[in-house]
Amino acid sequence: MVSAVADDLGVEAYVVGGYVRDIFLSRPSGDIDIVAVGKGVELAEAVARRLGKGAHLSIFRRFGTAQVKYKGMELEFVGARRESYSADSRKPVVEDGTLEEDLERRDFTINALAVCLNSDRFGELVDLFDGLPDMDDRILRTPLDPEITFSDDPLRMMRAIRFASQLGFFLDDEVFEAIRTNARRMEIVSAERIVVELNKILLSPRPSVGLELFELTGLMACVLPELLELKGAETREGVGHKDNLTHTYKVVDNLAKALSELPPSENHLYLLWGALLHDIGKPRTKKYDRLSGWTFHNHNFVGMKMVPKIFRRLRLPLDHKLHYVEKMVELHMRPAALVDEGVTDSAVRRLLFEAGDDIEDLMLLVEADITSKNPEKVQRYLDNYVLVRKKLKEIEEKDRIRNFQPPVSGEEIMQIFGLSPCREVGQIKDAIKDAILDGVIPNEYEAAHAFMIQRAAKLGLKPMVKS
Repeated sequence: MVSAVADDLGVEAYVVGGYVRDIFLSRPSGDIDIVAVGKGVELAEAVARRLGKGAHLSIFRRFGTAQVKYKGMELEFVGARRESYSADSRKPVVEDGTLEEDLERRDFTINALAVCLNSDRFGELVDLFDGLPDMDDRILRTPLDPEITFSDDPLRMMRAIRFASQLGFFLDDEVFEAIRTNARRMEIVSAERIVVELNKILLSPRPSVGLELFELTGLMACVLPELLELKGAETREGVGHKDNLTHTYKVVDNLAKALSELPPSENHLYLLWGALLHDIGKPRTKKYDRLSGWTFHNHNFVGMKMVPKIFRRLRLPLDHKLHYVEKMVELHMRPAALVDEGVTDSAVRRLLFEAGDDIEDLMLLVEADITSKNPEKVQRYLDNYVLVRKKLKEIEEKDRIRNFQPPVSGEEIMQIFGLSPCREVGQIKDAIKDAILDGVIPNEYEAAHAFMIQRAAKLGLKPMVKS
């Protein structure tokens, strides 16, 4: 239908970009980009009229683009254009141009493919920059000199790494060097746009491909320096520790593999963020002791405190998603500690209480955190976590600890003892909670109420009402 409308208007029209690329890569693609030589908005308006009442047309005249939504499809229309940039901005000056000028301004040759829609050339592939051979060779190249491409629009450097990670492509040598040269240009790109690419890297089949390129090109130093601090293995008196950045890559890959076998969930992205940041507290807690060797005591708590600053800087969500990642970073050592110290009912109750509904996600993370090259050691850890999982299930079924609140509320404590909000109310409530978690009393109202009376008496408090 677009073909017929373009012919009626006498307009050259082409499907371009990712939709064409994904046809050759046999990947699903929902958005269709159409370039019209001369009249992009007019073509969109005519297509919307032809489709009728079910079509929704949006026009963005400032950018010379338009969008038509129809029965789940999204068609993006733009006139062929050429662009020029200033050194301090990634917003181009846009002018009408030819099809070749439009294709040469695109980020990579594999995205500079076009298929003609006009009836006399319908289906003809236009490949002016050898995008198809590059696709066969799984190489990412730029239509123009990559120095120009990346200097003009630095976000394309992140896109290069994302495509390499998503598609399993390699960066052309000139592309790699141009990213290294222009890495500091990322400073003019908004954090929101950078995070879109980082999220896609984390959600790719093997995130480590993109993360290693992120490091080697110098972009990590500009965007996420806290992560880069994990790099390197120090040796002292013949005792060394592992490279925690390489370890992090393996953890993220392990987790991505595990998640690929589960139904999709919004939590998956932020669980991957938890894996990426789980050890960021190690550089700040690293110490060497002649008896103990290298230690990273409390790195989970230090790392948890670092997460909000990173989320604010990168414009990541500061709501429950931030708290979820904080929780994953803080608790990622706890299941291993359970194994080392003994899987006691009390310790399991406390873990259930603190992890709540995220306990299964936490277990996925700690299992992904096993990166030993010794198969027997890996299996031993996995077997231990099977025991932890079993105990978690048993305790939850018996004591209903997950997300519990003490059966006696703070309001009831104040009413019974005639108190206004004060330290003693918190002390009594915490004592009830600890008694339940430690197995001193069951998670039941009557037992909690009796314990409250005893604990209050030790603080010199007597009930003001009949108890």
